[in-house]
Amino acid sequence: MPQVSTGPAAATSRSPSSAAGWSAWRVVVGFGMVSLAADMVYEGARSITGPLLGALGASALVVGLVSGAGEAMSLLLRLASGPLADRTGRYWSLTLVGYALTAVCVPLLAVTPFLGGAGLTVAAVLILTERAGKAVRSPAKSALLAQAAGAVGRGRGFAVHKALDQVGAFAGPLLVAAVLAATGVIWPALAVLAVPGALAIGLLIRIRRRVPDPSVFDTAPAESATSRPGAGSSAPSALGRWVGADLPRRFLLFAAAAGAATAGLVTFGIISFHASRTGLIAVAGIPLLYAAAMAAAALAALVSGHLYDRWHARVLFALPLLGAAVPALALSGSLVAVVAGALLWGAAVGVQDSTVKALVADLVPAARRATAYGVFAAVQGGAALAGGGLVGVLYARSMPALIAVLGVTQLLALVLLAASLAGRRPSPAP
Repeated sequence: MPQVSTGPAAATSRSPSSAAGWSAWRVVVGFGMVSLAADMVYEGARSITGPLLGALGASALVVGLVSGAGEAMSLLLRLASGPLADRTGRYWSLTLVGYALTAVCVPLLAVTPFLGGAGLTVAAVLILTERAGKAVRSPAKSALLAQAAGAVGRGRGFAVHKALDQVGAFAGPLLVAAVLAATGVIWPALAVLAVPGALAIGLLIRIRRRVPDPSVFDTAPAESATSRPGAGSSAPSALGRWVGADLPRRFLLFAAAAGAATAGLVTFGIISFHASRTGLIAVAGIPLLYAAAMAAAALAALVSGHLYDRWHARVLFALPLLGAAVPALALSGSLVAVVAGALLWGAAVGVQDSTVKALVADLVPAARRATAYGVFAAVQGGAALAGGGLVGVLYARSMPALIAVLGVTQLLALVLLAASLAGRRPSPAP
């Protein structure tokens, strides 16, 4: 299978007309449709993960640890998969393998209620394996998408991709809710997710065949090389390059800011556990709440992406503010507040998964983007694991302490973000 070449040489040695007549927007939308189908799978399952684990015997701490560890795996493992994509050029292969793991593991969750005492363990393993699949594909897919989006404005390109992604994140939970309402049990709702999983793989293969090298569209410049740690100093070792030691200092500071924002953001697993445990929302209504949050994420991605291309990275100052407001609302005893908190959580996730990635692409040279996405995600993963465990412990002990600790964490994110953007010159719009 031919592989994708990256960097300025690749972009200048071909023209967009070589991409089988596909425009940059068509490639961006194509990736968005793949994510739409895949999100129906894993977001549909994610909408019911808390109640599923609870039905299998999990406590609040176990739910927090599994959901936090899952997000940590989906992020930390990118520290290996990102550099692997850049070193081998196997962007498409890694993307396909990652999506295949999601398409297989999620429907298999349907068997866990029939496994007795082993059900909880198997469910946890499948959830973690599915998250590992996301880790395998995400840096490679983001690098491919950044190349195509360079021709249309990375803020807008990532925003449109995320909006389509969120359509799937909205439709998946609705499908799960409909099957739950019709059957009264969880497992059929998980089994039916095999259908959109197969569609995602088929769509991805089609894009791969029509546009094997999206780098022909990559015309938007990245951050100047003068901001790299290696400028004026000795070159990093091979190990240093693998873990991203040669990446721009500004990028590394931004990664730390995003990590603090991730640690301070409550997972939906805890939100859904709280809503179900307190009786504010019936189990069958949890997917509907998640669908609404995903709709908020799509809207936030579109708005923040558009503003990013106009106002540049300043729009990201909204992210810690959104995250700080979530726990006080989503973990309260009021139905209205819980719904509002879930919507704010969705908006924060929408910005994290779209506009944040656009800035990463603008800060890092093209040939190192997959590595950068891997390092960036690893920082977020460590933060997600720490935050998930912390929330799980504090939830059972002191809600005021939980809200205060997460608020301080978001304040740290705000300070780090301001430091990372100080003096940055915005990249010109395409």
